[in-house]
Amino acid sequence: MKKALSLVLVLSMFVLALAGCDKKGKAAQGVAETVIKVGNAAATSGKYAAIGTPFNSGIQAYLEKVNSEGGIDGKKIEFVHYDDEFDPVKGKAMTESLINDDKVFAILGHFGTPTVGATLDLLKETGIPTVHFATGIGALYNEEATSAEKGKGLFPIQPIYITEGRLMVARAIEMHQAKKIGVIYTNDDAGKDILEGVENQIAKLGGEYTVVKEQINPDATDVSSAALKLKEENVDAVVAAAIQATYPTIIKGLISQGVSKPVYTSYVNADPVTISNFAADYSKLAEKFPVYALTWVDRNKEAEVKEFQDAITAFGTPEYVDNVHAMTGWIAANIFVEGLRRCEGEYTWEKFMDTMEKDKFQNPLGGILSFADGQRLGTQSMSVSQVTEDALGWETVKPIEDLNVIIDRITK
Repeated sequence: MKKALSLVLVLSMFVLALAGCDKKGKAAQGVAETVIKVGNAAATSGKYAAIGTPFNSGIQAYLEKVNSEGGIDGKKIEFVHYDDEFDPVKGKAMTESLINDDKVFAILGHFGTPTVGATLDLLKETGIPTVHFATGIGALYNEEATSAEKGKGLFPIQPIYITEGRLMVARAIEMHQAKKIGVIYTNDDAGKDILEGVENQIAKLGGEYTVVKEQINPDATDVSSAALKLKEENVDAVVAAAIQATYPTIIKGLISQGVSKPVYTSYVNADPVTISNFAADYSKLAEKFPVYALTWVDRNKEAEVKEFQDAITAFGTPEYVDNVHAMTGWIAANIFVEGLRRCEGEYTWEKFMDTMEKDKFQNPLGGILSFADGQRLGTQSMSVSQVTEDALGWETVKPIEDLNVIIDRITK
């Protein structure tokens, strides 16, 4: 009888243990009575520190605000950070350490294309929830994240280049009735991913829409021949599928060949410094063609921006009150914490993933975000900014809207 009771007791404890485990049978690590531990590896020194340092400050400012208000169910959120110096070898080793040694509950703000690319398989194999990736690489784009092995635990928030390519097509059709889209793309991940998005959306629309594409090297200094090809093909709009260094070269090439069609590009190019590299050529045009960039952080949400600025100042980094990278970190932490709240005390990986998929999220400084039905597309809600007449900055010409809303309008 005693043996039977002992067996029942053991089995009962086993069942209770399973209830607090994720689907791989591991208890949710990083969760204790008074703390939930999260972390990341990000470049906070070296040439990318100007991005990584404010990004992490944004994360920490939000978490500190939450902690000062009592945390989550009385648990404070502890943030563990390692500086990987934008080195994928260090980044992978540090990510492994976060998972296996620090035993964090989740990775928050996985930073940089090199480290993200080096660790995606690791993240999928372990199944650890990872919220926000500070990169737009196409490997994150996933329409079928139905299991840990297929990336169910990965939650990209900022735009993925493929999604941006789709949005550029939708905006070009809506704003300029474009049917033939010209794409000048760099032979690298960013360029090819944006092109993939353009072709993806054109294929979804079908029928009368076509693509003309011209490839260039990322270090190209003259793209006149590619621009001339688009002019000869009489495209209705141009997608400049390149980032930062190469993007101004494309604009100057279009100007040199007299291409006067609207141009769309990625949010990563939407800054005054990028404009300064083609401003002299552009400002001389008697009739300027519109130059657009998609954007996803809305600085016009006054109350939300003030909340961020107050918190980042209280955190001790007032120099970042207008820093978009700090705002991005703030957004990442906000979405993660909201996911935690929805767990309602059941802090397992499986529960967290399910709650992240269940309902849409409101980006505090942007649009609506959804991970439903295995969709891992990054934000699909973006605005459109245009280079000003004096070529000194950008101004918003279309508010933040979801891709599917735009597609519904143009296909009616």
